[in-house]
Amino acid sequence: MPLPMLVTDHRELLTLNTRELPIYENALPGVDVQPLMLDTHRGIWVLRVVFHPGVVLPTHYHTGSVHLWTLSGSWHYLEYPDQPQTAGCYLYEPGSSVHTFVTPKDNTEPTDTLMYVEGSNVNFDAEGNYVGMLDANGITLLIDQLIKERGLEPARYIRPHLPDYTA
Repeated sequence: MPLPMLVTDHRELLTLNTRELPIYENALPGVDVQPLMLDTHRGIWVLRVVFHPGVVLPTHYHTGSVHLWTLSGSWHYLEYPDQPQTAGCYLYEPGSSVHTFVTPKDNTEPTDTLMYVEGSNVNFDAEGNYVGMLDANGITLLIDQLIKERGLEPARYIRPHLPDYTA
């Protein structure tokens, strides 16, 4: 059987080595971020995120699904304290999940994670009031701002092509 005809030219693999890329320390308080793929058009963000002990993220609602791998350390959701996520755990979250991410203050090491997120995190304060949203666009802007403010080298991550018209 012949190989399929391709519309796009795949000249090389789109591959990154996380050990060779910068990680943006304290992108958010206690949270180090390494962007791997940011697709602002499809609303997909793939990040390596390192959470320091004692981090509590705002309660958030996911508009899409999440795949989250815990590489080291531990964390849990306030709403599910009896289900800690530790090194080696994989978690799937369906869209419309609501929870509050926590790394215990007594963690002896940072919690290193890898996440694939579709859509947005809609964030709320402790009283349930809307406080903001985090998505691929916001993360792109945050990384660009950190680079500019801190005088860092530009980030290298995968960014799919912009949608365009045919000729």
